[in-house]
Parts: sequence; structure tokens; C-alpha cells
Amino acid sequence: MNARWLNPGRFLVLGFAAVILLGTVLLLLPISANPGVAIRPVDALFTATSAVCVTGLTVMDTADHFSVFGRTVVALLIQTGGLGITSIGVAFILLTGKKIGLRERVLVKESLNLDTLQGMVRLVKSILILTLAFEAAGMGLSYIVFSQDYPSLAALGVSAFHSIAAFNNAGFDILGGYRNLIPYRDDVLLNLTTCGLIIFGGLGFYVIRELLHKRSWHNLSMNTKIVLTMTLSLLAMGTVLLKLTDNVTWLGAFFQSTSARTAGFSTYALGEFTAAGQFVLIMLMFIGASPGSTGGGVKTTTAFTVFRSLLAFAANRDCTAFRRKIPHESIMKAFTVITLAAAVVCFMTLLICMTEPQLSFMQILFEVVSGFGTVGLSTGITPHLADSSKLLLCLTMFIGRLGPLTMACIWVYQPLSNLSYAEERVTIG
Repeated sequence: MNARWLNPGRFLVLGFAAVILLGTVLLLLPISANPGVAIRPVDALFTATSAVCVTGLTVMDTADHFSVFGRTVVALLIQTGGLGITSIGVAFILLTGKKIGLRERVLVKESLNLDTLQGMVRLVKSILILTLAFEAAGMGLSYIVFSQDYPSLAALGVSAFHSIAAFNNAGFDILGGYRNLIPYRDDVLLNLTTCGLIIFGGLGFYVIRELLHKRSWHNLSMNTKIVLTMTLSLLAMGTVLLKLTDNVTWLGAFFQSTSARTAGFSTYALGEFTAAGQFVLIMLMFIGASPGSTGGGVKTTTAFTVFRSLLAFAANRDCTAFRRKIPHESIMKAFTVITLAAAVVCFMTLLICMTEPQLSFMQILFEVVSGFGTVGLSTGITPHLADSSKLLLCLTMFIGRLGPLTMACIWVYQPLSNLSYAEERVTIG
């Protein structure tokens, strides 16, 4: 009975919750705080949730409040949340020389949102190797920039933290003063390095692996083609729209367009953006990254499927893409994810509007979508929220990281009945 109750969805929920609680306890230790700094439990919980959910929203500046030990804990939480607890668990099993059972394979499949159990162990190995390779490359390139402003050892630590946060699409920084990357707004190398880490981290491990093995566009799967097409389209569209709506450079527009899908770094004060610019960021944050990646949001494939299906319904045709038909099951799942995501965002926005009447609707909507999409961008209101609003955002980040569909399915632990009812038409529209 216990084994049946603990289905993959519930295991992921409990696993992430356990890591968040462990991180909260570690961040509350005196060794985690800078001298003279007192960390409240709700703030430690918020930081741990934001790190494990690879979000980047902060109620206290990471560099100003946390010691080297505390920052290391945050970095490890980010790495755990980005890779997923199941992938890390499988990695430990492999290191001990034990075999990976069916249950572990199913958990990895659910964690990475894959459709097959085939090649699961090889995929986990590839994930670990790719992660270390990208983060090492990012750390090296970031060090070139940070070494100009920090002593060698400090620059190495900042570079390592930044590389981990960027590849895992978590907008944490340890530059101090809530500055994020604003001091490096015009640094081309750091901007492009960060964007590269964010993009590859947001593509999804399965897509990167397929690109390495199938270098011809014709040989790529439809899923990979959709991910690449949507990624390039959203990057281009976001860059142009942000350039048109706000007084930013082309480099700044490209960086914010990249970061909004779901990294959370910023080179401009987003609270000073126009309402149009903030709305562009909200749309990008809501869509997010791709399945099986370190990013959040409803995912690029979901948005693509909904868009293509709407065109197909309007034209009374099959929903197709790249000379392939998209299954009806995928279409229904995409609409379900979009509906649940919109419901979560609307409900949380309503609750925080009630608890924070002094804030504007756009500020709160921006914060909620950022939390749900595990982005981490903010207009600057996060540190000033009431404790109740912080807890609501923690729940929002948690739902966004695991996915609204996973959260909805944790209550289902018995197979569906074969019984079906007679159909009757309902007037729609």
C-alpha cells in the first residue's frame, strides 16, 4: 500500500520538499550568516525554495547576508534543483557500483518529462558530463571578467557561483547590494557567456544530446526541431520588442530576452521599465524554457503545440509540424498545462493583491509569473513583501518547478476505471 501510494509524482514532491527543508536548516546555522546578520526562518525558507526551484528571487542579498559557507549551500541547492534529485540519486547509485532498477528509471523519466525508459542510465551520465563541461567553460570565461575586479580566489568563487546559477537558470548573484549584473551591463564577454549558459541550460539535456549525435536538421526529432525553432523565435521576438518598448541597448535587449526565459539575471532595473516592456517579460517568463531542462515555465513545446492546434482547429485540419502529426494526447496535455498554469498565476496574484494592497497589479503579476516560471526577475518588491506573501511565493515557485500537472496528479494513485459514459454534446462558444 505504501509503495502504491508513493507514486513518481508524490516522490518528486516529497523529495524536493525534503531538500528545501534541509537547505532551510543549513541556512539557519550561525556559520551560514555573515557576522552581525540574523537570518529569519521565513527568509531562510524563501531562499532555500528559490534556490532548489532554480528561481533566483531573493528577500535578502546573497552576498551581503550569507557567508562563504552559506553561499556554498545556496550553490549546492541550485545544482540539486537544476539537475533534479532523481538524477543526482541515480548518479550516487552509479558511483557505488549498484544497478539502476525500474523504479529509479521511472522516477528519472518523470523528473525529466521523457516519453521512454530507453537509454535512461546513459542519459543521466550525459547530463552529469554536460553539466560539468558547460559550467567549467562558463566559470573560465566568467573568471576573465571577474578577475579584473576581485582578487584571484574571490574571483574564482564568484565565477563558479555565477556559472552554476546561469547554467541552471537560477538568477542568483553574489555581487552584493542587490545589483545583479547591472555593473556589467556593457561587458560583452560576460553578457554573451551568461546568455550562452542560459540558452544551453534551457534547451534541455535530451535536446543537447541529440544535437551532438544527430548533426543534420533532417535527422532531428520533431521535439528537438520545435525546441530549437521556439527558442530562436522567442529570443529574436523578445529582443526586438524590448528594444522597441524601452531605452536599452541591443545587447541589453538580447540579454533580458534570454534571461526572462527563465534565468532571472538582469542588467537593468526592471522596475524602471515601461508597462509594455514588463508585459513582454511576463509573456517570456510564462512560456519559459524547454522540457527536461533546468528552466521552468509552461515550456516552449507546450506553447508551440497550443498555437499550432489553434491554427489547425480554425482551418479544420490535423495539427501538424515539420511533416509530422502532433498526437491528440499531446494537444490535450498542452491545453491542460496552460489552463492549470494560468489558474495558479491568477489565484496567487489575487491572494497577494489582497495581502499587499500598497503594490500595483503589474508589480504583483510580474512577481508571481516570475516565481511560477522559476525565473527570478523582479521589479524590486521582493524584500519588502509581508511574510504571508513570501510563503505564497514559495508555494508558487514550488508548483512552478515541479509543474502544475505533476502537482495535480499527485492525488491520483489508482488506475483509471475502464467504465465510460455516454456522450452528449455541449454548446461551446
